[in-house]
Amino acid sequence: MIYRLRAISLSACFMAAILAVSCKEAAAGFFIPPANPAFGSNAANASSWLAGAHAGYNWQQGAAVFGFETDLQATHLNSTMSGGLTHNPPIVPLPASDFASTTALIEYYGTVRGRLGWTAGQWMFFGTAGAAYGNVELSSTFSTLGLRTFSQTSEPRIGWVVGAGFEYLLRPNLTLSLGYQYVDLGRISVASSTTGISGPSFVTLGQAATVHAQFQAVMAGMSWRFAPDGSSSPWAGGYAGGHGGGAWGNNAVAAYSSSVIPSDMRLKRDIALLGRRGDGLGVYSFKYVWSENVYVGVMAQEVALLYPDAVLRDDLTGYMAVNYARLGLQPMSLP
Repeated sequence: MIYRLRAISLSACFMAAILAVSCKEAAAGFFIPPANPAFGSNAANASSWLAGAHAGYNWQQGAAVFGFETDLQATHLNSTMSGGLTHNPPIVPLPASDFASTTALIEYYGTVRGRLGWTAGQWMFFGTAGAAYGNVELSSTFSTLGLRTFSQTSEPRIGWVVGAGFEYLLRPNLTLSLGYQYVDLGRISVASSTTGISGPSFVTLGQAATVHAQFQAVMAGMSWRFAPDGSSSPWAGGYAGGHGGGAWGNNAVAAYSSSVIPSDMRLKRDIALLGRRGDGLGVYSFKYVWSENVYVGVMAQEVALLYPDAVLRDDLTGYMAVNYARLGLQPMSLP
């Protein structure tokens, strides 16, 4: 009996020594995970055509012209970025399973603006400002080590617009125009994450993308004025017409991250048994030595005794990881 107690005591001391050494190694950065997931970032903006229609009304007092205008135009400001991934240590070429793509899209926008101008003969120069609206779409996908996470959103947005331009009175009821607009519909973001088993490792993927729906537009147009010929105020009255041009902007950025978490008990602390399955395999709560997050899962050393085919050992470090899918389990993180 005394011999057994001494053996248990020596085993406990031996295990404590192993844990202490492993914790120091992990804290010092000597731990090398058995898998090498991708990470990275990217950015993009867009340029596009635009075409639409406008209508408004002017009042004129001497050389001053003031009024309001509304417009609506279709466009295709598609900020698309792919790639931007890397590995540490690097892998060349990148595995086919590594993929990252983010798209931010504006397909239409409209404005409601006030206008203030000054005439000089057949020319009128004006400034304008008001409200803008449109729909902004954002989607992002990231995959590595056979795992994938995806997120998307589509939001109607209201923002603001400022601009300037000039018009030329080609005929009493026909004007040509050239205008510039700076539009800001604000920012939208998406984020997502997933966890799963890849080979011997518990892998976590995360991504976050943001688009600032801010862009500039230049357009040329033609308008028909609904005013009688020979009016003493040639710029007064209602008008409507069409226009076309180009737009650029819609800046989008994205970041992709991933991490590998093994199941070796030498890299865990604050281990507490929560219960045992019918096969005797324990389910534990624990923290990794480098984190304060609480996880629920199994111990690789214990799994190796019951299901050796569900455990892989990294040849470089000797640390073990568990294929949770083989056990019919899913590792969890607690809030």
